[in-house]
Amino acid sequence: MTATVASHRKTEQHPPATLAPLGGSRTARRAATILALVGAVGATAFNGTGQAAPRPTPAQVKGQVDALYQEAEVATQHYNGAKEQADTARAELSRLQDEAARRTQKLNAAKAELGTMAGNQYRSGGVDPTVRLMMSADPQRYLDGATILERAGSHQANAVAGYARRLGSVRQVRDRAEVTAERLERTEGTLRRQRVTIVRKLDSAEALLDRLTDEQRRRMSPEPTPAAAPAKDGAQAPNSRAARAVSFAYAALGKPYVWGATGPSAFDCSGLTQAAWRSGGVSLPRTTYTQIGSGPRIDRSRLAPGDLVFFYSGISHVGLYIGDGKMIHAPHPGAPVRIAPIDEMPFAAATRPA
Repeated sequence: MTATVASHRKTEQHPPATLAPLGGSRTARRAATILALVGAVGATAFNGTGQAAPRPTPAQVKGQVDALYQEAEVATQHYNGAKEQADTARAELSRLQDEAARRTQKLNAAKAELGTMAGNQYRSGGVDPTVRLMMSADPQRYLDGATILERAGSHQANAVAGYARRLGSVRQVRDRAEVTAERLERTEGTLRRQRVTIVRKLDSAEALLDRLTDEQRRRMSPEPTPAAAPAKDGAQAPNSRAARAVSFAYAALGKPYVWGATGPSAFDCSGLTQAAWRSGGVSLPRTTYTQIGSGPRIDRSRLAPGDLVFFYSGISHVGLYIGDGKMIHAPHPGAPVRIAPIDEMPFAAATRPA
């Protein structure tokens, strides 16, 4: 309705401006003012006082890039959660479709049985039972047959009821499948949006890094820690599962960060911790904001190797504690799995998977 009204609204008309004669004093003053402004702008451009803002320092670029990486990681965790939901919905939809197919096959068999019964009834019906008894040469034989027909009628009623039940069950399964398909479609839409956000953030970070020299970029990103045995600092894993998780993390040192990756050749932060604890026989959820609920909270002063350490107020990054105030984590694109101090980022919480 609004669009219809708008389409009939008349455009406000303005009378054309009346130009003063070229020789008028007002026009001359305007022309002089414009020329003066143009001259001032030109002078500014030539004398260098109108230059663009200075290039950011490497420290400023690092701060901006770190912020973009952190925003990308937030989007990555939302992407991971949506992907997990999509995978679940896709598997459920497949199961429902298979179930609907099986029930439909049984429904068609029941329908065929009813068709056969209806045909038999039509061929044998149409004669009143009393007349049929009077005309029968063998009344006892007819009476025996009538009993069989009565039983057949009961079987027919059961068949009709069974068909109705199967029809209802097929409809229920198809309705559930339709709801699941709609949920999957919404989740896939979320996946697409998060993917766009991640790519944009990472592209912006790369554009900022391109402003730096190779040496400046090298200083911003320290060399990855080579694979090594766990540090002998006296810290012991609380159990064998945690010890296996730590060993897995050490073996992953140097592998690249890829958002959405869960191994074995690349990881994102929560993908690494999930894979590490899987090697210890413990199944963790996929995202940082669900992994934090995978066990009891641990105070920072009581951290032990294998504990999950989380960072930022939104719980958007996770690492695996290895002792001596350090963790193994997958930082961000361009920074492979490495050892880093847990003070490197704002600490939020810690969990010991159970």
